[in-house]
Amino acid sequence: MPILRNVACVLFALGMVSGCGSPSSELSEASPRGAGTQAEAVMRVVRDFMAQAHLRAAIVRVSVAGEAIVTQAVGDSMTGVPATPEMRFRNGAVAISYVSTLLLKLVDEKKVSLDDTLSTWLPEFPHADRVTLGQLAQMTSGYPDYVLGNEEFNDALYADPFRQWTTQELLDQISSRPLLYDPGTNWNYAHTDYVLLGLALEKATGQDMPTLMQNKVLGPLGLTATTNSDTPAIPQPVLHAFSSERRGALKIPDQIPFYEESTYWNPSWTITRGAIQTTNIYDLEATAVGIGSGKLLSADSYKKMVSTDLRGKTHKQPGCPTCFEQDEGYTYGLGIVISGDWLLQNPQFAGYGAVAAYLPSQKVAIAVAVTYAPEAFDDEGDYRNQADILFRKIGAEIAPNDAPPIKPRR
Repeated sequence: MPILRNVACVLFALGMVSGCGSPSSELSEASPRGAGTQAEAVMRVVRDFMAQAHLRAAIVRVSVAGEAIVTQAVGDSMTGVPATPEMRFRNGAVAISYVSTLLLKLVDEKKVSLDDTLSTWLPEFPHADRVTLGQLAQMTSGYPDYVLGNEEFNDALYADPFRQWTTQELLDQISSRPLLYDPGTNWNYAHTDYVLLGLALEKATGQDMPTLMQNKVLGPLGLTATTNSDTPAIPQPVLHAFSSERRGALKIPDQIPFYEESTYWNPSWTITRGAIQTTNIYDLEATAVGIGSGKLLSADSYKKMVSTDLRGKTHKQPGCPTCFEQDEGYTYGLGIVISGDWLLQNPQFAGYGAVAAYLPSQKVAIAVAVTYAPEAFDDEGDYRNQADILFRKIGAEIAPNDAPPIKPRR
């Protein structure tokens, strides 16, 4: 199913691709004095990549030590409607880093511990006495994902992409299934973990997740354009997305063109309530800086968030589609990905791809959001997170001595 393969691309999009296509219109923010050469170099990378990767639109913002180097939008949101930096889009897994930050803030406030078991707040959920909050945050709980490897769920998503899913419906998908491994002994990407973590934090604090997220993370980070919604609505102006990923589900033959608007597909299945969000490129770059620098956390909690301890401790496993050996190219911390020396999240959903990335040693922040032209999708409707690849190219331009790893695709 495309959802499974697309998430795998989010995890492993470290390779290069080639192709053809053409960007359209462009708007830009003036670069600060002295940054013009860097801005021009970044935009050469972006324009060249637009053609190679068959992108419909790309919005990019890069800063160094808090100073904006470039903020530009290239291409079209819809036909005849140029993309602009102010346009909003779904931030997907970027919100995972907000939830993990919330958890660690509560640890700093001594309201919870990473070693607390899930059973403290959700005693009836299977295996809750064996799984800790820290394992949920690092995705080492062993709980299977209700999305990846679940063909019945994938079929339901593609049959009705506008369906509103409840938390209970999501957890019902996996509550009767055994753990994939003993908690803490391996790793697998699981939306399940963050749905459970959100429920536990609500119980631990007596507050709902939208309130917790706004008061403890989004507000303190100064994110004015990042909003949670209980509906698929996106505040104006909107970066529209288009996709071919339902081709297989709808049994559309390869030779028949298929490309549909996916902007308002319902994201209610993706993560805990309160963290299903839309944003813009300014907030995405501010997220890269704020989360990547650990500005909201104690030194100890930040160290735990960016830990690379999973390297050498995870492995492939039969029946686990996202279990693999983590290395320098991709290591999962607490709600954040470590790739080389870069800290990032790289969501892909419903025709959107994005990255929020930060290099602490040089204080470089890169935010990228992309949408796709029809040629970006293969005969089965699959596509790669080209935002991740574009970020790595920009990173190599801005920080050549500490460039993000680029490896062959797994």
